[in-house]
Amino acid sequence: MSAGPAPPRAQLAGWRSALALTLLLTLLRLLALRASPLELYPDEAQYWVWSRTLAWGYFSKPPMIAWLIAASTAAFGDAEPFVRLSSPLLHAAAGLWIYAAGRRLYGAGVGLAALLIYALMPAVQLGAFVVSTDTPLCAFLAAALWLYAMLQPPAARAKVLIAAGLGAGLGLAFLSKYAALYALIGIGLHLALAKEARRAWSFAPAAAAIGAFLVVAGPNLAWNAAHGFATVAHTADNADLGSRRVFDLRPLLEFLGAQFGVFGPVPFAVLAGGAVGLAVRRRLQASDLLLLCWAAPPLVIIIAEAVIARAHANWAVAAYVPGSILVAAWLLRWRRRRLLAATAIGQALVAVAILAGLTHPKLADSVGLANALKRLRGWREMAEQFVQQGQIEALAGPLTAAAVDDRFLFNEMAYYGRNYFGGTGPPLRAWTGGAPAEDEAERAFPLTVAEGGRVLVGSLEGFRTKTIMAAFARTGDLAISEVRLDPRHGRRLDIFVGEGLRPGTAPLR
Repeated sequence: MSAGPAPPRAQLAGWRSALALTLLLTLLRLLALRASPLELYPDEAQYWVWSRTLAWGYFSKPPMIAWLIAASTAAFGDAEPFVRLSSPLLHAAAGLWIYAAGRRLYGAGVGLAALLIYALMPAVQLGAFVVSTDTPLCAFLAAALWLYAMLQPPAARAKVLIAAGLGAGLGLAFLSKYAALYALIGIGLHLALAKEARRAWSFAPAAAAIGAFLVVAGPNLAWNAAHGFATVAHTADNADLGSRRVFDLRPLLEFLGAQFGVFGPVPFAVLAGGAVGLAVRRRLQASDLLLLCWAAPPLVIIIAEAVIARAHANWAVAAYVPGSILVAAWLLRWRRRRLLAATAIGQALVAVAILAGLTHPKLADSVGLANALKRLRGWREMAEQFVQQGQIEALAGPLTAAAVDDRFLFNEMAYYGRNYFGGTGPPLRAWTGGAPAEDEAERAFPLTVAEGGRVLVGSLEGFRTKTIMAAFARTGDLAISEVRLDPRHGRRLDIFVGEGLRPGTAPLR
């Protein structure tokens, strides 16, 4: 399966090139984090909130993202670059593991080309700037893929230890995002289709892999069981199966079109065309089959979901860890070095454009991309206005709580108002109206009747202002905060004080 061991000097040269490329890109990404004026996206703020109270699971996601933020902010502080610090570092690790896997399966040349394809992938440029669950997922899947490749013939030494590392890597990917299950499906598919894959395993390595996976992932499974499988249920709800009629092709075409932007136009075309062409002609090499077994499940399953329900562009991102190696191997096998070079140059230019837009948002505004950045702007100013209004209202009497009626707003207020809420000011709470919790904020921080004596209330865009006012015995004057995001977009917050929260409109405690 492998191209054979390279001479030590050649191996060292390959690693030097991989490390040099990775260090250069990581340095540029770290500088972009430091220079960018863009604020936290609401989901990023949510993960920061989770990181203040570490657990084995949360309402909508496994715990890895909160642990990473807790580590980086404990070391360096809570500013935006440090909340996001793990992202460029993890993508750097992912690229190096992809290099190692590609070198094991095909040789150092393919490994280096695969690293280049992955590192310049458009989705990675954005993923290295924001903190998201896709980033640790890809990093730990890349590590698991490398270790799985190490188990294939010719047999490596210390198979039990490598198998345990594989199980632990898959467990860490599972703690990052449940899309890690695609890798388990891929391994099962590979074992079913390839005799040599089955020969690579015996009882001891299999037990080590399964045991390590359960040790790492088991606490999250136990947390879910203790909390009514909240995260699993939320993940299933996200799929939204049955929300539309079956066989609606428009969402499928939208999803497939988006993949050219996620992976890159040439890489996605090569991956899709090569997989179909080589499979039909039965010219897949053993390493091709291994990687296709890892890449196919996320693409096939999400394509099916796009047909019967909906699918976001990033939902199949797990496919592009093995996909990067496949594309590199096929382009080099087909002697398309010029196409590979043109692809790298083109995607490098896209990467530069993305970094420029993130560090200088006015450039993005000037080319009509202001709408894409609107959720990364204006939250600090809105939080400052809400806090200022709370300080004014506190002069007339103590506030028992501050409550907001939107998940995005809660998390942004918690982050940008962190020195006020729960410190010198009242605790921040989520308005539920007495309904069951629909997110982690409503589950962990609901406004209760016991806290409803005198509440500073914020309603995003004012859609529920009248409903919330009716839940109090008395309300003060309405203040309207408006924040301009760019010349075309703005955000509104209705602010008032409610006194005497009526029973039945919120949990008792």
